[in-house]
Amino acid sequence: KTQYISMKEEIDSAISRVIGKTSFILGDEVKTFEKDFAEFSGAKYCVGVSSGTSALALALRALGIGTGDEVITTSLTFTATAEAIYHVGAVPVFADIDSTTFNIDPNSIEKAVTPRTKALMPVHLYGNPCNMDAIMDVAKRHNLRVVEDAAQAHGANHKGRSIGVIGDLGCFSFYPGKNLGAYGDAGAVISNDDELDRKVRLLRDHGRTTKYEHVEVGYGERIDAIQAAILDAKLKHLRGWTERRREWAAMYSSSLADLPLKIVQPTEGAYAVYHIYAVCTDRRDALLDYLNARGIKAGIHYPIPLHLQPCYGSLGYKAGDLPNSEQAANSEISLPMYPEMGKQNVDEITDAIKLFFAEVG
Repeated sequence: KTQYISMKEEIDSAISRVIGKTSFILGDEVKTFEKDFAEFSGAKYCVGVSSGTSALALALRALGIGTGDEVITTSLTFTATAEAIYHVGAVPVFADIDSTTFNIDPNSIEKAVTPRTKALMPVHLYGNPCNMDAIMDVAKRHNLRVVEDAAQAHGANHKGRSIGVIGDLGCFSFYPGKNLGAYGDAGAVISNDDELDRKVRLLRDHGRTTKYEHVEVGYGERIDAIQAAILDAKLKHLRGWTERRREWAAMYSSSLADLPLKIVQPTEGAYAVYHIYAVCTDRRDALLDYLNARGIKAGIHYPIPLHLQPCYGSLGYKAGDLPNSEQAANSEISLPMYPEMGKQNVDEITDAIKLFFAEVG
């Protein structure tokens, strides 16, 4: 709400413009946003879709991933990552994370490759880019496609290369809580490949080339014009918002450095965009209760790793299979992080954490 109030005229104007045109599905507003987000992301193409989940599924479909294929991904992520793999008939294979960055560990990926492996789906968790050099090396040696789950990483880069265009396709979510958030569900797929862009564009709109000619069996996964207009208005502010997130993250790290906390670190060479600022402690539940009781809305991302979720029980994983992921799930706390915070908010939060550890010893 704070963000809406800060740019109310721009948002209201964008919505009114779409309503005035009465063009709600695709159209000029969508084309404009696709062009602008592609440019922002360092991509040749952008296809607006209905959600981040649909972006991942359409990307896999465009690459020909289907029944019986294996796709290696991380267990420490939101369920949508693995859902998309299931939706195309493929099998998610979970690799463990690096205990420093909490991103998927390239060495664990290597161990998980089988003759059935067809793709890798690294997740740039918390807005922190994965080690894409190492991941792309694994992909090239095993002839694997790469779909980047960049749902939390709008504007991030690794060693100067934009996240989302290092692999074959990059997928974004514009869920309202994201760094670039719509006022409902929305997503996008970006690429530098003409043919992959053509396939995703066909698949999102029922495989049609004209109103009544369909060359693919597709889906109704189009982005709404109102969401595209809102996103385009907000996109102009995203770089500034990101710099503020990075400022608050630096303040957190400095203030918390001497406490018995583990701070999740950015990948070497990464420009992280801090969708989440994450710390870990074996006193997680007590600290969380302490902060929440003082009106500080900290949270957890993610308390149950995917390999231990009931819905993936048929895959046969058990506790202990991915120890780093399980340790992270049992100890992580997400501290408040949004651009409209101020120094006083960060000080209030870090002071409360210091008091907690002073009291518990």
